[in-house]
Amino acid sequence: MLSDTDRTRIADAIATAESTTSAEIVVLVAARAGLYRSAALVPALALGLAAPWPLILLTPWSAASIALAQAAIVLAALAAAAHPRARLLLVPRSIRRARAHEAASREFTARGLARTRGRTGILIYLAVAEGHAEIVADSGIASRISPAAWSSAIDALLSSLRRGAATDGLVSAVEGIGAVLAQHLPRRAGDIDELPNRVIVTD
Repeated sequence: MLSDTDRTRIADAIATAESTTSAEIVVLVAARAGLYRSAALVPALALGLAAPWPLILLTPWSAASIALAQAAIVLAALAAAAHPRARLLLVPRSIRRARAHEAASREFTARGLARTRGRTGILIYLAVAEGHAEIVADSGIASRISPAAWSSAIDALLSSLRRGAATDGLVSAVEGIGAVLAQHLPRRAGDIDELPNRVIVTD
């Protein structure tokens, strides 16, 4: 998903941004926020329930033949939705966004961003399959900076993702967010780098 060169570019951007702010920036790129394994069940069951009626009305098939056709249709629908991308198309956008939001919040805690000395951890989260990006900031940042300050960085990142230039978008997001952080939370004497600058990539 990201080459070694891409990861190095992002890590360098994080290091540069953190040289001007006391915040700790972490970038996490997830191939997808969820697997949505149950997404195919409702359409498959609906097809299974609807399939017998036209067969009963329009064909001379026996009940056994119709039952077999019904089972085949359900299995075909489930098989068609076995591919993750096909399953994703069956999931409403609101559910995909909610799943990505939950994943971002979970990763924020799991990656230690809530344990920095000044509560100044900030996560740039990108779920590629869902086309969702989100900024999760700890209380030391949220108390000083409105979430609206990140909107332009998020919009630019998603625009880059749609163009197939996720790395450029992530680098620009880090630079833009770093500039806002430097203005409100400038680096102080004695600040140390508490979290690794590497970009985290998950399946």
